[in-house]
Amino acid sequence: MKWISASALLLLIIGVGQLWMQRVPPPLHLPPQQHVATLHPTVGVHTRLSGLGDSALIEQTLTQVREMGATTIVDLFPWAYVQPRSPYAYDWYGSDLVIEQAQRQGLAVIARLDFVPAWAHPANTNDRYLDHEHYADYARYVAAFAARYTPRGVRYLQIWNEPNLRFEWGDRAPDPVAYADLLKEVYPAVKAVAPDAQITLAGLSPGGPSGPIDPQTLSVNDLQYLQAVIDAGAPFDAVAVHAYGGQQPAQAAPSPDTVNFRRTELIRELLLRNGRDVPLVITEGGWNDHPRWTGAVTPPERVQYTVDAYAWAEEHWPWLKATCLWQFRLPSRAYSYVDNYTFVSDDGRPKAIYYAVQAWARRDQRPGQ
Repeated sequence: MKWISASALLLLIIGVGQLWMQRVPPPLHLPPQQHVATLHPTVGVHTRLSGLGDSALIEQTLTQVREMGATTIVDLFPWAYVQPRSPYAYDWYGSDLVIEQAQRQGLAVIARLDFVPAWAHPANTNDRYLDHEHYADYARYVAAFAARYTPRGVRYLQIWNEPNLRFEWGDRAPDPVAYADLLKEVYPAVKAVAPDAQITLAGLSPGGPSGPIDPQTLSVNDLQYLQAVIDAGAPFDAVAVHAYGGQQPAQAAPSPDTVNFRRTELIRELLLRNGRDVPLVITEGGWNDHPRWTGAVTPPERVQYTVDAYAWAEEHWPWLKATCLWQFRLPSRAYSYVDNYTFVSDDGRPKAIYYAVQAWARRDQRPGQ
């Protein structure tokens, strides 16, 4: 009987030990501190690193970002990854891995925060579906993120992504008033623990139809949506912009009925008309050079337009804090036009656009000089 009790105790100890080991994150292996060598500090890129869990790949990617001359990255830090099972525990390992590696490379991080855990949305909905019942839970997550990472230099917290699209709003009609309500929940929760955090209005899908919103609406015009969010009294400190160039050069003049890089100026003008003189950050944008996609440009055009865009933003937009174009590298090949937004192929090889941006970032001259 005593032998059985001792065996049971031993099994209990082993089981508890294994459970404890599973819950204790492995130590981070970080490279020596680096600094970005660049003459153009607003250059940035959107990365796709969260959820990889591969420290070596993350370090390799962020080393390439630094060596290209970019100073800032945007990455997604999904709520669903940090609180996958309940609102009562946090798993910060994946976020720590990306943010600590970025800091060691001398890179600033803009954090996009969305993706709803399964416990916070109904079973028949997707991970973009967030209703008022769980706004407070999401706000607590953002506040916890801000408390942890704002002291480490992560200042811009982008709340959601393209909520003017049905897909990104949980397969529901976009609702600017509901999004404004979300910001009203998040803003005071974050400021209570991290006053320096910059609550950043989500980047909106550019363009889209204007008019009444009904249950079947797929997308809402970005300018209409932004105005409605402001009219609803949403609090925010900054605004993210998705500045895709389409098939037009970076310098092409903006127009309400055109999607191009300088549509960013229309966002800025709308904010000023409403008394919101806040900074902007481009968190997505750029050009595509897929040979069989109707929205693409040629590879030489993509290179030129991209370098021109970085230069235009730096020279003409003092209110823009960073130009982070989509996207640096995919974790795996998509075998579609999506592959042709990247600066580096999925196997890590830099493309021509990478070398062009690198060459420009390290010399103080405009394209063509």
